[in-house]
Amino acid sequence: MTYTQASMDALRLHGDELADATVATLFERGEVGKFNTLMRYVSTAGAPLPDDLPEVAREYLQTTAAPPAWVDWDEMEKARLFFIDNNVHISTALSFAAMPACYVIPQVAKLLSATHSLEYPSKRMAETGQFTVYLMQPDAFEAGSRFIPAVQKVRLLHAAICHHLSREKRWDIETWGTPICQEDMIGGQLLFSMLVLDSLHRLNIHMSVDGAEAYFYAWRVVGAMLGVDQQQAPKDLEAARQFLDLYLIRHMGPSDEGVNLTRQLIDLYEDVVPGTLFDPVVSALIRYLIGDTCADWLAVPRTGWDTAIKTVPAMLGVLETIEDSSPLGEWALDRLGHLTTWFELSSLTRGRVMQYAIPEELKHDFGFASAASRTGRWTPPEPTIVTASRRSG
Repeated sequence: MTYTQASMDALRLHGDELADATVATLFERGEVGKFNTLMRYVSTAGAPLPDDLPEVAREYLQTTAAPPAWVDWDEMEKARLFFIDNNVHISTALSFAAMPACYVIPQVAKLLSATHSLEYPSKRMAETGQFTVYLMQPDAFEAGSRFIPAVQKVRLLHAAICHHLSREKRWDIETWGTPICQEDMIGGQLLFSMLVLDSLHRLNIHMSVDGAEAYFYAWRVVGAMLGVDQQQAPKDLEAARQFLDLYLIRHMGPSDEGVNLTRQLIDLYEDVVPGTLFDPVVSALIRYLIGDTCADWLAVPRTGWDTAIKTVPAMLGVLETIEDSSPLGEWALDRLGHLTTWFELSSLTRGRVMQYAIPEELKHDFGFASAASRTGRWTPPEPTIVTASRRSG
């Protein structure tokens, strides 16, 4: 499938019909608070639904309780192994590349700034990290897992933001399209998959072709469960490159919301890093992974670490070589990665389960082979040549 300005414009007209209709009904009947309260007790797949759950919510949860019928479970297992092998690197790429890249899309930054619940960066990052960890569990789609309920709640959270913005006439549809439209949903799916793979490559992480393709596939499954129209979404990495390049060229630019969200993100991780000596590493890593132009748009500070951070890929390359050649080294580094990811997520969640509740109001000030096999090293598809002119959003 070839993407054009016209096809991308068409995607801006459509959102998530199922979740949007569910949320609209909950608000019309004044049942959002009741739904949020009851859903705190539904955190695992297959758990009985509360008797007092609003009927429209019950129908939604039953309709979305299973993954798409087309899922290739062998491919999902490859993705899980890929995540185990690269969990700390994936967490780094999600935090310091994918999230800032979301902020460089002005309309997405406005959406992320829209609710009280998303004002606190630790909650937002904890939800993202916990969501990914749930996805990569071996029982993610089985009874007792936490992943499917998390997907269902996140999808309703997105629809609630869309509902608020449309109802309160706080969204310029002509300029920004339907809030949380299909183009932005697909763009988000690719930022968390394609851009993460790009960042791992930039960090000199050794990836197999099978592992990279499986990781991308897993996010296709996630996208489908979050309401992304998979008839329109890229099916492979080549198509993903073309879509993502065009999407970024169409929309990326500076915004006050993007600057504010990035500042919150930097402050958050500077608090996680012990002491203050290494605080500038956070800004330097973001700048390295997203590039100077985007970093300047987001007002990422320049620091004395900006040059030093460029040596990280070389050091990681050495560690990756040790992991490739030594079973003991592979075990030790994988274990260290697991503990690092656990520490980061524990610091963000403070040991709590994130509930992904539907926001009941907007912010008042809101304005406009297995993966472990490293043979056949993966390299990203070449950037596509597009003639679209960039819009500021």
